Amino acid sequence: MSTKTRPDVADLFIIGGGINGCGIARDATGRGLSVLLAEQGDLAQATSSASTKLFHGGLRYLEYFEFRLVREALEERETLLVAMPHISWPMRFVLPYHPDMRFEGDTPTGRLMARLMPWMKGRRPSWLIRLGLFLYDTLGGRKILPATRTLDLTRDPAGAALQTRFRHAYEYSDCWVEDSKLVSLNARDAAERGAQIMTRTRVISANRLDGLWQIETEGPQGRHHYRARALVNAGGPWVEDVIRNVARINSSEGVRLVRGSHIVTRKLYDHDRCYFFQGTDGRIIFAVPYEQDFTLIGTTDKDHQGAPIDAVCTDEERDYLLNFASQYFAKPVTVEDVVWTYSGVRPLYNDGAKSATAATRDYVLSLDTNGAPLLNVFGGKITTYRRLAESALEKLQPFFAQAKGPWTARVALPGGNFAHDGVPALTASLKARFGFLTDYWAARLIRAYGAEAATVLGDARKAADLGRDFGATLTEAEVRWLMAHEFACTAADVVWRRTKLGLRMTQDQMAALDVFMASAEGHGAVSPAAE
Repeated sequence: MSTKTRPDVADLFIIGGGINGCGIARDATGRGLSVLLAEQGDLAQATSSASTKLFHGGLRYLEYFEFRLVREALEERETLLVAMPHISWPMRFVLPYHPDMRFEGDTPTGRLMARLMPWMKGRRPSWLIRLGLFLYDTLGGRKILPATRTLDLTRDPAGAALQTRFRHAYEYSDCWVEDSKLVSLNARDAAERGAQIMTRTRVISANRLDGLWQIETEGPQGRHHYRARALVNAGGPWVEDVIRNVARINSSEGVRLVRGSHIVTRKLYDHDRCYFFQGTDGRIIFAVPYEQDFTLIGTTDKDHQGAPIDAVCTDEERDYLLNFASQYFAKPVTVEDVVWTYSGVRPLYNDGAKSATAATRDYVLSLDTNGAPLLNVFGGKITTYRRLAESALEKLQPFFAQAKGPWTARVALPGGNFAHDGVPALTASLKARFGFLTDYWAARLIRAYGAEAATVLGDARKAADLGRDFGATLTEAEVRWLMAHEFACTAADVVWRRTKLGLRMTQDQMAALDVFMASAEGHGAVSPAAE
């Protein structure tokens, strides 16, 4: 980590340790700006760890004619793949087609079809879907990912898990991403470049005084005061609360909180492709291979009332997803198949849309220059986080003439400095060097740490050399690495955000991990860059 000392007046103070806040921190620090970031909980504790884990262009957004958003997201997929090949990789998506399928009517495409082809009554002809997929293939200048192809489900293995009424499908490309890991790696890279990352640290107040922001925080080390030339509000679901109750500014802008819930089931099929399912209500869900032995199904779209941190997958949402998936899978998916659920709140810009589904997924950056600058970040998609950060710095550029230009495109995150298709070779090399690793264990470590996996294991010659075994291949050596390098402070940070080993560990094992982490030396919630 960097050993830079904290400046008396920082250039940027960022509120929020989700993907937008950490992405902006990394970009700004790399441009030579001094950066402080405060997160009230753990990094990615809210929305940024509750996504469907996809870098995708948003195929269904074409229904809303959101071509700029889709093009930007499609362009980013391959840019991000190159920078983080350990935590992101290509996936193929199977979109089953049946001529009787109905689509949502209240979209620009739906309204146009109703006027031009009223006899279709909400259906989409196959040529229109193929046209949409052609646009999806070409809008983003695809080079690495394979193009769309047509499948005969009566012969292709992808058809075996589906009902026999689905005989044809389209297969296209998108990408997987370990969402919360993406956040911690951006934060780590920012810290190594000189940023101060403060977790478990709440911003109590932020006031303009003498051309600067005066900020008060409360964290593990008590209350502290900071000064900054500009304030970035990347509070996610709390962005509106920061405006009104922390900065105490009157604003007509706000967010629409939309809850997205997911279920994780036992493994429902044997191949490594995802399914894109279209419902009669106009919604879509994905069924995705997850953590080698499970299937992830989501997401819902429900307007959320109450505190964002209280979001949970309700029984109604769980049953909705089960029924939705059961309309496609040959064997119905039941409550007994569910092993875990999670839910997050998307802070969408309140554009007045009639439904949660129709609300824009695009981001909005609002700059308040009534005194020291305040940049409020509304909305955004995990796929476009890097572009959002670039846009944020572009808006702030007039206040920081010394800042360098954009630099993050294709620059590797920690552990990602190897070829985009190099995971198999890296995994084989790790297993050859550390003969005690199982195939699962080696693959998991490469997907978590990439080129740094061997450094995590150190000089170990046998599993016992890695220290205490917490279960599910989680060892003391790995836990200490996460505490020292990725801001992990509790068991939940480790088993639900830096990894998903909570799916394989018992409550007793997780409790023992919590006790160990609480007693381990040097597990403070402030990055070493701040010390």
